[in-house]
Amino acid sequence: MKHFLLLIYFSFFLSYSLPAQILAAPNRAEGEGPFNRLIIRGVNLINGTGSPLQGPVDIVVEKNKIVEIRNVGYPGVPLDDKNRPKANPGDKELNAEGMYLLPGLVDMHGHIGGVAQGTTAEYVFKLWLAHGITTIRDPSAGNGLQWTLDHQKRSKNNEITAPRIEAYPYFGQGNPDGISTPQMAREWVNKIANQGANGIKFFGARPDIMEAALDEAKKRGLRSACHHAQTDVAWLNVVQTAKMGLTSMEHWYGLPEALFTDRTIQDYPADYNYTNEMHRFKEAGRLWKQAAKPYSEHWNKVMDELLKLDFTLDPTFNIYEANRDFMLARRAEWHDEYTLPSLWEFYQPSRISHGSHWHYWGTEEEVAWKENYRLWMTFVNEYKNRGGRVTTGSDSGFIFQLYGFAYIRELELLREAGFHPLEVIRAATLKGAEALGKNKEIGSVEVGKLADFVILEENPLANLKVLYGTGAIKLNEKNEVVRVGGVKYTIKDGIIYDAKKLLDDVKKIVAEAKKARNDYKIKQPGVKE
Repeated sequence: MKHFLLLIYFSFFLSYSLPAQILAAPNRAEGEGPFNRLIIRGVNLINGTGSPLQGPVDIVVEKNKIVEIRNVGYPGVPLDDKNRPKANPGDKELNAEGMYLLPGLVDMHGHIGGVAQGTTAEYVFKLWLAHGITTIRDPSAGNGLQWTLDHQKRSKNNEITAPRIEAYPYFGQGNPDGISTPQMAREWVNKIANQGANGIKFFGARPDIMEAALDEAKKRGLRSACHHAQTDVAWLNVVQTAKMGLTSMEHWYGLPEALFTDRTIQDYPADYNYTNEMHRFKEAGRLWKQAAKPYSEHWNKVMDELLKLDFTLDPTFNIYEANRDFMLARRAEWHDEYTLPSLWEFYQPSRISHGSHWHYWGTEEEVAWKENYRLWMTFVNEYKNRGGRVTTGSDSGFIFQLYGFAYIRELELLREAGFHPLEVIRAATLKGAEALGKNKEIGSVEVGKLADFVILEENPLANLKVLYGTGAIKLNEKNEVVRVGGVKYTIKDGIIYDAKKLLDDVKKIVAEAKKARNDYKIKQPGVKE
């Protein structure tokens, strides 16, 4: 029965056989480089460590490694060329004077599309790179572990236009009958470790099986993430799995359950059916109200336990935002030009598609979810304040959230939760790299690290909206309404990508898909011709 529920829940990829796969990424035809030597000139640096902006600086990259970061002047003062790194014949110089540079962004919850959504790898990868996302963690490896590992290798070799990929197959993937004993769990962990997986995505399991799997994962150096699904959370909440060795949690399921003081199971109505997604999401919006109050004794105890375990929270605030404002999510301006017809249809009210739970979503549900967010954000912000690791993930492809765009919305929601803009950028870069065990390679702009950068013409610390591909609205001094921002360059592995050109490519993919369907027009749910 549990396997049937998971099949319904993630019907686009979760089957206990080889998942249906989306169209593979084509060979790379975009990007300039890598170069023997690249010098980025005169940029304002936001290095990802929490340090305030510094600049102007010149950054020297050799092939794919940062070799020098040199301060070359002062704001408002002409640059003195005598103090700048000298260019040699054949070097690439990128003039970024007055622009802003930050580390490549890390999406800790990046599904590489799905058959049910009708996406392709090219479509998803270009939307990510166009928004400065240079690394993703694929939780579930929904197109199959080998497919994901193949794309991981091709990305590492820069054979495709794509972020670097961390593969976390879902627990039991490839086992037709699931996993029913601790020994089976250990054997499965060793199997996927031998194949090259970076970690494991759990939805929960019987305690003895979960403990065995996490123990074996630790022995093999695999990291782990868990969406504590309601079907298993009564067995194990976040504190219990973290003590077993789980390294990170996704969303927030399992955390309110750890905060219960007067119950052990969520207060489900008698007619609640988990397979009915309207039931599931409606009642999920009432869950945080059932937990211990912020800053109470038990609330503090749970937080202290997770902090002691060096546990990572990856909240994915954005993926549930339609629950607190359905109109906001479905009317987002990027849908018209960047959302595929097949993906738009997947979002529509449905009793089958995951996350399309708009059977009769109303004011009461949205009010409950607003309170849910307030309590959830309070915990996440305080966890960060006490030294806990919080990362950024998007879980795009569901609930009206589009790849790339949704990730930037996640940054805005961390800001709403109370993060300073510098803390937001750190969560999106260095903290994600730490959670992946990659912080010696990526996550901050430091000498010795890989050349992953995001370059913009506007200051993201002043307005995170300038990171959206559609930019931010501004009234200029001529009293004209203009668009500013959008990532100008995404640099991954020392290769310079024109971010706006990548977005144009996506726009063309969508336009062609609409043309093939008799000039398809996006319509709001329930609207007739």
